[in-house]
Amino acid sequence: MTSIDSLKSLIDASTSPYHCIQEASRRLSQAGFERLELSKPWAITPGGAYFVPAYDSTLLAFTVDKDAKKPSDVKSPASHTAPVIRMAAAHTDWPCLKLKPSPEVSGHGYGKLNVEVYGSPILSTWLDRPLAAAGKVCVASEDPFHPETRLLCCTKPLFTIPNLAIHMNRDVNKGVELNPQVDMLPLAAVLTEHLNRDRYFLDFLAGELSVESEAILDYEIYLYTREEGCLLGLKEELYSSPRLDNLTSVEACLAGLIAGHKSSGSSGNGLPLTEEGSCKGGKQDGSASPIIRVIALYDNEEVGSRTKQGAASNLTERILEKLYLSLGYDRSQFLDGLLGGFLLSLDVAQAIHPNHPEKCDIKNQIPLGSGVVLKLSASQAYATDASCVSVIEGLCRANQIPFRKFSNRSDMRGGSTLGSISSAFLNMPAVDAGIPLLAMHSSRELMHREDQKALNMLTAAFFQG
Repeated sequence: MTSIDSLKSLIDASTSPYHCIQEASRRLSQAGFERLELSKPWAITPGGAYFVPAYDSTLLAFTVDKDAKKPSDVKSPASHTAPVIRMAAAHTDWPCLKLKPSPEVSGHGYGKLNVEVYGSPILSTWLDRPLAAAGKVCVASEDPFHPETRLLCCTKPLFTIPNLAIHMNRDVNKGVELNPQVDMLPLAAVLTEHLNRDRYFLDFLAGELSVESEAILDYEIYLYTREEGCLLGLKEELYSSPRLDNLTSVEACLAGLIAGHKSSGSSGNGLPLTEEGSCKGGKQDGSASPIIRVIALYDNEEVGSRTKQGAASNLTERILEKLYLSLGYDRSQFLDGLLGGFLLSLDVAQAIHPNHPEKCDIKNQIPLGSGVVLKLSASQAYATDASCVSVIEGLCRANQIPFRKFSNRSDMRGGSTLGSISSAFLNMPAVDAGIPLLAMHSSRELMHREDQKALNMLTAAFFQG
């Protein structure tokens, strides 16, 4: 399977952050990773591979070098070197529309859905598209502290948000501001006597889950565009799809960690020969320490990451400390491994727009097809400094991975991502990188197919010890 085929498969399965984690868990299990529960004891073995889902929409996975021996298994535990952490991170959410409680809005013969904006989507791109719903639903159980959680994915088109006809809005082509509470309510039905005007969506939800509507306690349901990705361009070099931000990075994290585990059994020797080619070389940081390779797939980056399942929490540090303690190391040795580690934060970058090149920096302009983008910002919106970016640039050079460096125009505020947040919480050196996109935060975005290949090559090289 090519890198773009694998990305398409991930995007098709990831209709919500919960389904993204479900698909990631499936791929990891299929590759031989063992599932661990967040709040239960762990038995970690050197050479093993594990994943830990957290709160339904976040996941950490890791492999442990075979030579990361437990202190109790060596002759001189006091002098035994603890493994260092090498981590790649991405986010599982994207800008979209999310259903509110009691979403039914009836009037003028129509049934609509009351939604709110999640993140910062380009609202106009959601108009006149077939929309479906996906997320999780909590259903009552015998134990109130443990309701049953069901994942919901409606695969057929259900809703749409119709544009106002140009005859009623003559200035529409001059640019119209859309009001999220007025203009963005999806049309769900034409009301008839067979629909309960106060609960037609709840009744639909109950039918989809085969439960009584009274059993539904709460839900987190997002709307998504019911459209598949496709290749385009005269040589099919471009790929157009929903949710490229940031499932391109999730794909690279999974591909890099799984490839390294399959090829070397987590021993840190060699990489597989794939369509991306073979990655050269040995331990890139000169460290003789064993390595724990980690991927972190976080939710809620698009709304600031400040949640229990987001990058701006203590979740990662606590999972990693639990990992070290399970291996028999103490907290001081864990901190050695953490502070001696390295974080590769992956998120998309802004490509130069063919019709608006003036929006880019006068020198640092990135067209689609440039490969990996290393993102730099004086404001530290991207967690990159010269020492850290040199490590990733060295990896790219050693493995013939195409790359470019990116910086925003000095008079325009750019985006941000989880790199600086995670780096600050973990006190770990970090670099922000990704692939270039056009139409970022649109309901449908655009990339170059070769850029995914380059990003997968980078994560493979990064995880090679």
